Amino acid sequence: MSQALTELFESNRRWAAASQAQDPGFFSRLLSQQTPQYLWIGCADSRVPANEILGLLPGDVFVHRNLANVLVHSDLNALSVMQYAVDQLQVRHIMVVGHYGCGGVTAALQGQRVGIADNWLRHVQDVRGKHRAFIDGLPDDDARLRALCELNVLEQALNVCGTTVVQDAWARGHAVVVHGWVYGLHNGLLDDLQINAQRTADVEPAYARALVALHARHAPAPA
Repeated sequence: MSQALTELFESNRRWAAASQAQDPGFFSRLLSQQTPQYLWIGCADSRVPANEILGLLPGDVFVHRNLANVLVHSDLNALSVMQYAVDQLQVRHIMVVGHYGCGGVTAALQGQRVGIADNWLRHVQDVRGKHRAFIDGLPDDDARLRALCELNVLEQALNVCGTTVVQDAWARGHAVVVHGWVYGLHNGLLDDLQINAQRTADVEPAYARALVALHARHAPAPA
């Protein structure tokens, strides 16, 4: 085993010992139950760890991560995670969480070829195409990237609301709320993008309000 991997195992042992010392019985409780209230759908970026960002312990948040926090209706992996979280774990909140400086969103914005992931990032390019006039009207590349990161969250949250998993949950009266957030690598803070829906009738108005708010935040400052 390489030195780097040996260090990982040593670090794991230190973490387990410290966790047990700080909270005796912690692992026994984890073994016997899993009752998270939250499903986090986020980016696979190593700088965006869900539990740490939320200040929550293992067992408190169910997590699905992929490149550029995309939710596609044909992605059986993501849909299976969602169905397990909603139907079995009875989560109350689904958060689609993007982040500024996302490499996948950057590649989609700039038309970069990165390999097999090009096919996956086509979904983010579709978001760019849908909002092309707004994005192209922004003053510089940084502003366009920030806007596309936010728009991608709104569109993926809209996709979550349209899944059979969420639609069926709402139809049977399960109170699960869908949210769209963005995380700042530069400051460690989450920002609510104001798309929040807990029933089918909420979805389109919530999306429209969030889009208006997004446009307003990128409007030029008064002279």
